[in-house]
Parts: sequence; structure tokens; C-alpha cells
Amino acid sequence: MSSKQDRRTFIERLTIASGSLFALPWLTAATKNDKLTEEKVTNPIKQIKPLGFQWETQDPFLFCVHHEDFFPKGNDQMGPDQTHFKGRHMGDDFIIKDGFRMYHGKTVPGFPGHPHRGFETITVVRKGLVDHADSLGAAGRYGDGDVQWMTSGKGVQHSEMFPLLSKEEENPMELFQIWLNLPKKDKMVEPHFKMLWKDAIPNITVTDEAGKTSAVELIAGSWGESVASAPPPNSWAAVKENEVLIVNIKMQPEAQVVLPKASTGVNRTLYFYEGDQLTISDQTISSYSGIELLADQEVLLKAGTAPASILILQGKPIAEQVMQYGPFVMNTKEEINQAFQDYHDTQFGGWPWPKYDQVHDRSKPRFARNADGTEEVKV
Repeated sequence: MSSKQDRRTFIERLTIASGSLFALPWLTAATKNDKLTEEKVTNPIKQIKPLGFQWETQDPFLFCVHHEDFFPKGNDQMGPDQTHFKGRHMGDDFIIKDGFRMYHGKTVPGFPGHPHRGFETITVVRKGLVDHADSLGAAGRYGDGDVQWMTSGKGVQHSEMFPLLSKEEENPMELFQIWLNLPKKDKMVEPHFKMLWKDAIPNITVTDEAGKTSAVELIAGSWGESVASAPPPNSWAAVKENEVLIVNIKMQPEAQVVLPKASTGVNRTLYFYEGDQLTISDQTISSYSGIELLADQEVLLKAGTAPASILILQGKPIAEQVMQYGPFVMNTKEEINQAFQDYHDTQFGGWPWPKYDQVHDRSKPRFARNADGTEEVKV
């Protein structure tokens, strides 16, 4: 990013992946949901949609992306061998080729330094590792079950690179990146970076009457008596009354689990991303489907003949207009224009790293270094 034009071009390329400038009248949508729940509806299913690369979400969430890449063995630079680069649009590669994408990476797959303002990113890594660096001076390497939660607030740059650490074996990667909105009053808070390490995330085993089990990974919110680790302090999820719930459920074949009810007016979406079929309220649903559910009913989930994997995003709607342009999410077009101006003027603190596609030494274990210099290492 050697010039203002370079920075704007990069933002516009990010916009292709995350959506262009648009407004969402969520206040109206919330009112419609209330009217639905006032009726005596016994079927908890409101809508079913097929899932693509970018998953549609409901307020307070902005969207969710399911990344699944079967990266090859790594070279000395922790990237794929150059033979894999033929036929790719390097630096803007979102098409699966040879089982993986390079995204905006030119040597190592991933997303080099780019800005955010006005919302939070929650990165849930199922397989593989992510190297983080940001304009606050924070850094980390996390994955294989870890979660990173970052509040962008008034503005931060960060990079998310996917180093191919193994030279001897393939480097599969699977992660969800969830964008959670911030209300207008918190859009300009100080940025905050937090790690939820795998061993600190509650995992609840639910056993049904037939002895089949479901593993509930509790990333945010509560499930029965279990409570997730605290999110960043200014998050919409930090307020209990907002009933934000993020869980990843792994069900054995033919297992059953009851999804507890929440309050009327809370938005709840279930993403069935792995398995052969899922039954809800006697309706059989095929894999890779998104299901909007009424939140004020208990819902019985039944897995098919294969193991089922389900991500659930739930929360009380913020119910404010959303104006988004790529990595900036505000309430008005004027605020979006101001975000561009502020980024061009300040680069949100600059970039304190040697490269925008910063990766850490191959030998480093999982770690997190905070902006104040404190560091935590996971062996």
C-alpha cells in the first residue's frame, strides 16, 4: 500500500468478496419477525435456503463465510509450490483450483493487511492455522479449534494469512469467519483483540435416550448451565440480554439434540454444513442448507445416517440501518465516506510489520501477543 490509490484499490477488491455499498432496513425486518411470533405457529422453520460460499445471516450478524481449502505441502516460504500458480489471478483468487484458493495472497494464501471499521470479526478455525498481525502491534498464530474475536471499532488494519507449515504433508484448512455488527453507539470504540483458545471453549456432551451423543462447542452465550468465555467488552454479545449464541454442534449418526428456546423477537439461523440429512419438525433437510428458525420454541434436531455438523448464530437484532462498503460497516453513507477519509489520512495507525502479508517464523507455536507487549504461548 504505497499510495492512497493503492489502498483504495485494495479496499475495492475486498468489496468484491464482502459485498458492495448497501443499506439493510433491519428495523422493519425485526417488526415483521415480531408479527410472525405473535401468531400461534407450531412449525419452527421460517425459511430454508441453500448455502454458497458466503452465508446469509440475520441481524445482528452481517454475514458468515465458510472457508474450506485443501492446501498442498508448503515450500520454504510457507506457500504452495509455484506450479500451482498457473491459471490463477494471483492477488485476487477466489476460485477453487487444485482444491484451494489463494484469496488475496501472492505467496502465502490469505488476506494481507486491510482495514476494518464498525463491526467485529469472529474467526472460528476448525483445521489449519492462521497468522494474525495488526496495526496495533498485536500478533498471533492460532487454529485447530481456537477462535479469534476482534472488535474493529473506530478502525484497525489486520492481516490473516494461512501459512502452509508442513513440507511433508498436505495442509488442510477449514474455518468460519463471522461478522457481528456493532450498534451505532459502539462503532467508534477502541479496537480490541482477544483469543479464545480451544481448551478454554466449553464443550458440552449431550446424550439422547438412545445413547447417541452430540458435542456442543459453546463459542458465545450460554447452553443450560454452561457459559462461554467472555467476548470483548464492547461487543453486542457482551450484554446477556442480547442473547447472542454461537455454537458449533457435531452430532453422531441418528443422534437427537434439543435446541433451547430464546426470547420472542430473537433471530436464530442454523447452518447445516456437513452430513447427509437433518430432520427438524418432521421436515427432512439436505446438507449445506441454511435454516431460519423461530427462537422462542424448543427445537428437536435429528441427524441422518451420517454425522451432522451444524453452526448456529443467534442474537437480538440491533435494528439499525446498516450501510456497508467492503470492510467498513456504518449507519450512513456519510459515515462510510468519513471512514475512507480517515483511513487514507491515518491508515488506522499504520503498519508496523515488514510485509502486508506478514507470516511468523515456521517454528513458532500457537501464540498471541497483545498490543501492550504481553504474550501468551500455547504448546
